[in-house]
Amino acid sequence: MTRFSLTLEFDGAPFMGMQRQAHGPSVQQAVEDAAFAITGEPVIMHAAGRTDAGVHGLGMRAHIDIAKPFTPFHLMEALNARLRPHPVAVLSCEVAADDWHARFSCIGRAYLYRIANRRAPLTLERGKAWQVAKPLDEAAMQRAAQTLVGLHDFTTFRSAHCQSASPLKTLDRLAVRREGDMVLIEAEARSFLHHQVRSMVGCLALVGMGRWREEEIGEALAARDRQRLGLNAPPDGLYFVKAVYPEG
Repeated sequence: MTRFSLTLEFDGAPFMGMQRQAHGPSVQQAVEDAAFAITGEPVIMHAAGRTDAGVHGLGMRAHIDIAKPFTPFHLMEALNARLRPHPVAVLSCEVAADDWHARFSCIGRAYLYRIANRRAPLTLERGKAWQVAKPLDEAAMQRAAQTLVGLHDFTTFRSAHCQSASPLKTLDRLAVRREGDMVLIEAEARSFLHHQVRSMVGCLALVGMGRWREEEIGEALAARDRQRLGLNAPPDGLYFVKAVYPEG
């Protein structure tokens, strides 16, 4: 049995999320079905993180165990051939140690959120960014974001359906910048609560629109109350960028 590490790119629009679901298609199911078609083996894929329906992946790490002999290159080519027409691609494939685990060996995760800050309807970016027509003050958003960096109780920014044992998380980085009409928000931490990134982005957008004072981000955080959440951003603009492991 060989363990293979995969790096996946995917468009989350047609999926119910990363993890296999009983009520709809998932990225996990697409990869597992492709692996079974190639090997005839029941394969289980483990990913570095879960994603909500509609969330995209630029560099999701995952692993599968396969008994049939394959070189990493030929497995990657075979998986990509079988994954069509699903919008999922294996960007890289490597042999991993037997005790390496895509989820439990991961020591850091990075997300990107893209806000299209323009009035004109989205065409090429439809489903790939959150459109906010009102002008955003990205400098105010950046200042407010720093209140959330560090170890905090993120109950306010946590989904009611979150299964994490504790609302305490250490947010290593939260940065807001503008590139043309695109406002980009980068978030890095060892792990995140369910909806944490989308909830933080939604509230930062309220600051950017002038509907919240910068200080209200800290007030909402201190309240530790989901009812104080101002806005949960849609999944369209969220991307899982990368997973970090001790070996780099």
